[in-house]
Amino acid sequence: MPTRTAVVGSRVGLHARPASLLVQAVTASGLPVTLSLGDRGPVDARSILLVMGLGARHGDRVVLSLDDTGAGADAVLERLAALVETDHDALA
Repeated sequence: MPTRTAVVGSRVGLHARPASLLVQAVTASGLPVTLSLGDRGPVDARSILLVMGLGARHGDRVVLSLDDTGAGADAVLERLAALVETDHDALA
């Protein structure tokens, strides 16, 4: 199972906008990605309510996991990790 650890870059954590961008990217990938934070999770990363429910804050380390080990799985996780690590609040 491929995994990636990412540090939450948005200053106010995975709130509505960053969570929405992550959920959209996961959904577009068509792959079953989960997200966990410490002992919380894993949750389905296609659900904005579940992603926001983790309560990930700026600087928290989250783990993205993928049950699919097929071609492109690592690239998908890299793109998703980059989304999590971007400060979307600075871009608004």
